[in-house]
Amino acid sequence: MIKKMVQHGNSSALIIDKPIMELLHIDPETPLEIATDGQNIIISPVRDPKRMDRLEKALGKINKKHESILRKLAR
Repeated sequence: MIKKMVQHGNSSALIIDKPIMELLHIDPETPLEIATDGQNIIISPVRDPKRMDRLEKALGKINKKHESILRKLAR
């Protein structure tokens, strides 16, 4: 399957078709890890609860540290 990126605001997005999402048992709320090996993009669902906890803590720290900047960006 060949896909093209679509414009989404100032970013680009990749649309994942429903059959692929069903195959992977993911939905729009499933957290996804994005990695690269230098040549490919690797997108994987996060299934490890400990990893999710670390991610949420890290995001909390980032949000707290950069709260004013993030609020300005949101406007």
